[in-house]
Amino acid sequence: MLKRVLVIFILTTSIAGCKVVNLSNNIDKIMTTPFFENQFTGIYIYDVKADKVLYNYNADKYFTPASNTKIFTLFTGLEMLPDSIPAFKYAVNKDTITIQATGDPTFLHPFFKDSTALKLAKKYKKVHLITNNISDKRYGPGWAWEDFDSYFSPERSAFPMYGNVVAVQNEDSINVTPYYFADKLKITDKSYGRKEFSNSFYFGRNRKRDTEIPMIISDSLLLNLWNDILPNKVSLIHKSTLKPSTIAYSIPKDSLFKRMMEVSDNFLAEQILVLASSTLSDTLSSAKARNYLLENQLKDLQQKPRWVDGSGLSRYNLFTPISFVEVLTKMYQKIPEERLFQFFPVGGKTGTLKKWFSGNPKPYIHAKSGTLGNNYNLSGYLITKSGKILIFSYMNNHFMHSNADVKSKMQTVFEELRDNY
Repeated sequence: MLKRVLVIFILTTSIAGCKVVNLSNNIDKIMTTPFFENQFTGIYIYDVKADKVLYNYNADKYFTPASNTKIFTLFTGLEMLPDSIPAFKYAVNKDTITIQATGDPTFLHPFFKDSTALKLAKKYKKVHLITNNISDKRYGPGWAWEDFDSYFSPERSAFPMYGNVVAVQNEDSINVTPYYFADKLKITDKSYGRKEFSNSFYFGRNRKRDTEIPMIISDSLLLNLWNDILPNKVSLIHKSTLKPSTIAYSIPKDSLFKRMMEVSDNFLAEQILVLASSTLSDTLSSAKARNYLLENQLKDLQQKPRWVDGSGLSRYNLFTPISFVEVLTKMYQKIPEERLFQFFPVGGKTGTLKKWFSGNPKPYIHAKSGTLGNNYNLSGYLITKSGKILIFSYMNNHFMHSNADVKSKMQTVFEELRDNY
């Protein structure tokens, strides 16, 4: 009986080993085609249950990650933020409430529409806001200057309002949010935009698509926006004799993370790091949050990344495929699959993966994409037909092909894994 069990074990192990070798050989054949000659590619594939690396191709080399950076931002939020988002800290003295910013991006945001701060402020005759407690500049290092009026590049700030954008809808009539800008929006024959150094917005009279244009955030604008909804009640202060220490909470953090990951929202990603820093001190600093993670929960990474922002807009970021798999593995080991996978776009179904990597017939990819000019990366979780969970990072930098051609090659690898492992 013992010999029989031993023979079965050896045969099973041999078959599994052959599968891995065949997979590796098949992927090698794809990677040695002329398509990949003039680009930089890295792949790391890990069977988490078997604790086995199935494939490694340049996986310890550094790549520009683009929005794959948001995987590290998600991990930061999961590790550092409480179950609900800390909207602000406050203190009360008679008829006056003093509110100190934490960087919460959901206040009156076009998607979340959270009104926690507004509901509380309405109860008092005077509202003092402390918003000078942030050390981050409005833009991250290495962001492209010409994106100043692009929807994907809102400014970072201590106390965001309306997602730090002006939202314009043109259905039967033109509607503007925040209403403060309703009579300041210029209707033109151009498409849409903003002057580079002022909050002078324009919108094409024939444009029908919902449009978001980033605002230039300043103390004066913040005061005007607040006084537009609470006339003559709000003032900005730099210091207070009271120390705001009571925390008011807004939305569940999972709702914020899901939105950030699904539509690859750069603004939410940046503010999540600012929020995380509010749990360390009253001074808001995304660098402080990043450094804390790298020195603590991520101190065991094989290759320390160059991590400069939360969104991945910066080309200064440098990460390896191995580091993404390591962080994805940490999350997989801590968080139940049902909760974890809902943060990620689903191949062929949702978010940034809606048009790619669909299942046959069931979805099999739960992953975060990262796109910049000449770069496309994808990192996440792959479910094989045999039910195994593979954690992967597939990074492509500096290619001259179309994104569609690159994705098509990636899909060949993913389907090989799905069908044959």
